[in-house]
Amino acid sequence: MRRVVFNQKGGVGKSSITVNLAAVSASKGLKTLVLDLDPQCNASQYLLGEVAEYAPDKAELQPNIGQFFAQTLSLKGREKPLSEYVHPTAFENLHVIPSNPELGEIEHLLQSKHKIYKLSAALKEISRQYDNIFIDTPPAFNFYTLSALIASERCLIPFDCDAFSRRALYTLLENVGETRADHNADLEVEGVIVNQFQPRASLPTQLVSELKEEGLPIMSTYLPSSVIMKESHQKSLPLVYLAPQHKLTEQFIALFAELKDD
Repeated sequence: MRRVVFNQKGGVGKSSITVNLAAVSASKGLKTLVLDLDPQCNASQYLLGEVAEYAPDKAELQPNIGQFFAQTLSLKGREKPLSEYVHPTAFENLHVIPSNPELGEIEHLLQSKHKIYKLSAALKEISRQYDNIFIDTPPAFNFYTLSALIASERCLIPFDCDAFSRRALYTLLENVGETRADHNADLEVEGVIVNQFQPRASLPTQLVSELKEEGLPIMSTYLPSSVIMKESHQKSLPLVYLAPQHKLTEQFIALFAELKDD
């Protein structure tokens, strides 16, 4: 199953949700791939640590998804399949295709060359090797996000319980609907993931209740705020490996159990 985690707003937990759902999948013995399309490389660093960090005086991690897209702009030589850009992680059954900050530099070239379906074809091919593929996207509706939506079967939308996020949510759903109509009839919104939920605060509870009343596909499992997520990032250890008995870990396991198999 190919899933994209999509939201145009930054700071809603896209990378954390992507990586931790993938880690739960891998911990259950399912061969799992994370594809990082965000030039900030957060998911890559979460899974690979310092080796995936970029600095002016440091060699970049290769191969990466930027190189995959760059090769599509060249007519020279053989195009390497997406499988050749995969890196193993320290965790059994869990692999990653890391991002690269240079993605932004070639975006306009990819758009002008009409390469919007390139990722879809490549992911369909590599899907034969994996039970689950999770795609992290940039905080914008751009070439890479649209490529991910076209390449996916399911879409997960993080929602962080404020009025601005609510207004943005309607736009997100419209974008997914347009992508389904114009490019990918198989795309479904699998669910809206309520993140950083504060059950004792009245506004988040009211917002979620109203969204449910509107018929939006709100996932039953809500993810609470927790300082352990920062520790998880710092140690490059997804929660299921860092703190398997923690409440937030249990919520991610419950959230994964809600995902559809077909």
